[in-house]
This record gives sequence, structure tokens and C-alpha cells, in this order.
Amino acid sequence: MGRLKPLRSMLFVPANNWRFIQSAKEEKPDAIILDLEDAVPMEEKETARWLVKDAIGLLKEAGHNVVIRVNGLTTGLTREDLKFAVQEGVDAIMLPKSESRDDVSKLEKLIESEEREKRLAETGIIPLIESARGVLNVNEIVTASERLIAVGFGAADYMRDLGLSYFSLSPEQTEILYARSRIALASRLAEVPAIDTPFLGLITDKEGLIKESRIALSLGFKGKMCIHPAHIEPINQIFSPSEKDVNLAKKIVEAYEKAKAIGLGAISVEGRMIDEATYKIAKEILMTYEIIIKRTALKSNADM
Repeated sequence: MGRLKPLRSMLFVPANNWRFIQSAKEEKPDAIILDLEDAVPMEEKETARWLVKDAIGLLKEAGHNVVIRVNGLTTGLTREDLKFAVQEGVDAIMLPKSESRDDVSKLEKLIESEEREKRLAETGIIPLIESARGVLNVNEIVTASERLIAVGFGAADYMRDLGLSYFSLSPEQTEILYARSRIALASRLAEVPAIDTPFLGLITDKEGLIKESRIALSLGFKGKMCIHPAHIEPINQIFSPSEKDVNLAKKIVEAYEKAKAIGLGAISVEGRMIDEATYKIAKEILMTYEIIIKRTALKSNADM
């Protein structure tokens, strides 16, 4: 289930808008989320489901990872959504309002039923944490299934659940610090990436987007969802290893492996003490960098 890593940027696209879907095909997020939930009015749900089937093939041909956000379990719409969402080429199903292990288990059973009927390979799951209950239960949510490939945070609904408004979020964003920290720590223990909430400020506020993304990165998030294509490039840059980090990681890995071969457990590289833990961090940086390079090359070839 680690096939989608890294997930630096995930672009929401309303599944009922074919023009937006076609435009998204030309963008370069790490995944596209076809949205059947909040972005689609109730009277458009059926139209969106049918468009999803065609959109999956279109986006896969363009080299995209495809995630589908279904409606939450309490809406009574999830089962019908999954009939259209669980298809060949879909990498994961995103479940909004995830609040417990039981929510993930229920979704998994519904997905399994569709997979058996259609003879499909295993589909991933991305629970979306959007409530106080979800934040408090995040440890059980992220360990509820081996299908989990990430866990997402929805700050707007979380703040509304607390009786707050996302649009009055303070510059320091202390209102969501606890939720972000808890989700990031739980995701790390479960070895699934945590993906931060979309930036809901002005679309043109690039400085605000960058600041919010850096806060999330500093807390341990590995990527960020977005609702506008203009946000993809800044997010990708922030959640990618820098050239400086990559070069240092290469030196650390090379030096440590040479030292280990002659029985040394700790060495110095550019004035830094390097041990097994540092070596593993460097290896992870290089692995992420290599995947990004390969993915960029594959997307470029698909665009030709």
C-alpha cells in the first residue's frame, strides 16, 4: 500500500464538473482527489458518480494517481458511491468524517465487496480526520487497516466542531496545533504519511499558503491537500527535500556505509556526528527524492 508515497500535494476536483476534471489532467499534483462529497450538491451526486467512471481512465492515461472522496458513512450515500468509485485504476478511497476504528472497518468491508464482485486488486484507504472525536481516536483510526496509505486532516470541519471559524484562524494557528500534532505523531507510529488540510485563505495569498505549509511540515506532515491548481507547485516545493538536504544525505549514506563495513558505528560528516538513526533519516530523504524524480519523469512521458 506504499505505492503512492510521497503524497506532497493532493488536488481536490469536483467530480460533477467535467471541465475541471479535464483541466486537472494537465496539472502536476502527486494525486488527484475526485470529490463526491462537499464539492458536489445533493442534486448532482448521481451525475458525479457517472462522470467518475470516465474520469478515472482519463486521469490514469495522463499518469495521475487517483483518489476518490466518497460521502461519509452517516449520510447513507457511501455504498452507492463505492459502486462507482471502486474501479480499475483507483488508488484509494478517502473517507470523510472518520471518527473510529469501526468507521474504517465498515468502509473496508464495503470496498472488499465491490472488489470481489469486480475482481479488482486491493484499493487503498485514506481516512480524513475532521472532528474532535476523530482527533482523539486517531491512534485507533490509523491502525485500523493495512490498506491505509495516508491520513488526512480537515481543519475547517474540525474547527466548526469546536465552535470556531476557520476564517478567524490566528496567524500562529494555535487553534489547530494540538490536532495537527496528534495526527502527525499517530501517523508516524503507524508508518503512514499525514496530509495537511487545504489552505482556505485567498487563492492569490501565496505567502499565506507557504507559511501554513511550513508549519505543517515542521510538525511532521508529509504533504498538503489543495483546492486550487495554483497551490500545487508551492506545496510540492515545500514538501520536497531541498538540494542541500539531498547532497548532505548522499554524503552521510556513503560515509556511514563505508564506516560500517570496517566496524565503526559512529562517524563525523561535515562536523556532524552520524549514527544509525541519522543514517536512516538520510536514506529516507534519498528514497523520497528518487521517487519524486521517477514520478516526474513518468508524468512528463505521459504528457508527450
